[in-house]
Amino acid sequence: MFDKVLIANRGEIALRIQRACHELGVQTVAIHSEADRDAKHVRLASQAICIGPASPGRSYLNQAAILLAAELSGAQAVHPGYGFLSENAGFADRVEAAGMVFIGPRPDAIRTMGDKVAAKRAMREAGVPCVPGPDGALPEDGAQIQAIAREIGYPVIVKASGGGGGRGMRIVQTESQLLDAISVTREEARRAFGNPELYIEKFLEHPRHVEIQVLCDNYGNALWLGCRDCSMQRRHQKVVEEAPAPGIPAELIAQVGERCADACRQIGYRGAGTFEFLYEDGAFFFIEMNTRLQVEHPVTEMTSGVDIVQEQIRIAAGEPLRIKQSDIKVNGHSIECRINAEDPYACTPCPGKITRWDLPGGNGVRVDTHATAGYVVPPYYDSLIAKLIVHGATREEALARMRLALLEMQVEGISTNIPLQREILQDPGFCAGEFDIHHLERWLKQRQAA
Repeated sequence: MFDKVLIANRGEIALRIQRACHELGVQTVAIHSEADRDAKHVRLASQAICIGPASPGRSYLNQAAILLAAELSGAQAVHPGYGFLSENAGFADRVEAAGMVFIGPRPDAIRTMGDKVAAKRAMREAGVPCVPGPDGALPEDGAQIQAIAREIGYPVIVKASGGGGGRGMRIVQTESQLLDAISVTREEARRAFGNPELYIEKFLEHPRHVEIQVLCDNYGNALWLGCRDCSMQRRHQKVVEEAPAPGIPAELIAQVGERCADACRQIGYRGAGTFEFLYEDGAFFFIEMNTRLQVEHPVTEMTSGVDIVQEQIRIAAGEPLRIKQSDIKVNGHSIECRINAEDPYACTPCPGKITRWDLPGGNGVRVDTHATAGYVVPPYYDSLIAKLIVHGATREEALARMRLALLEMQVEGISTNIPLQREILQDPGFCAGEFDIHHLERWLKQRQAA
């Protein structure tokens, strides 16, 4: 086991990683920007190093500064958390080249899965079900592109090979729209990701977003930890997540989970990862793999009993998985609501000073947060300030527990999306488990029209 780990992140995830390290007896190094000088994880760290001003590009994305801090601190490993440099293969390369361990997949796996075309090809070869469409990038010739789209059948979706986070994609309903969409998306991809390569696949009109969490060690052992539903989204950003996904037969989930574990063994994957699927009409379709810790990992921890962050650290330290697939049981139901410092309906960030911070409690309630009363939410970073997680014996019990927790949670001084979360938890479609990835945006439009 490592003696010291540098945490290359901030906010609630930095605190979450820090706790996992301390439970393992590992010292932590907190890097921070000038804006985060008084952050909770900075105060609790074994060692803290300021790496630059508030701007992420000059601090949390400054690879040279982070690597220098790691070397000066004597850290043996770097945990990137999520966001920032967590899926940057070049950064992982530099960590390893400096003689430290990157707590995550090997750089080549990050590259393969970061390229959506290569990822789809690898998954299809491993027997993982994929969305209909070719495995290769689109050609330049317009007539060839039109022929490919006709074979798939409209509507189709055009995506950037290097895209992510809901960016670099465009839905095309008819052939007359196709080539203009290709041109615009290609230019967007070039500017946003430095990679103009595109691919095309069938657009599923009413799917759900379902994920399979995996853990893999360095010795060919791979596990899947159940599934999550992340369909409650707005602008391709997740708002509510739950585990397991309601209404999907356990046998089908097990079949797909085993294929995901097999795929990890075939590509030699290491660490934690998430297979993302669209689920429609009783079938799973692979869309991408996230090669990092997910924001929504707590719902899987609550239902599987596995500390995913500790397992990441153990795997990176060279330890074999201590659990077998037969040890993994889905226990009850868990729901997570993301609490953001933003206008609940306009979705615009609302930084500022928190003057009241009352958190819920009770059996089966967990709050992952770095905020407190008096904390100033900075305008420079993501607006996530807390993750409210509940667990119950059944989905109905978890829903009731979340409704109470959201009522107990009181935040003043800034706007948050708590009012929106309270309304979602009363929505008949959500409560019945009858929703797709467009449900929340349809619901918001109907609310605005009323």
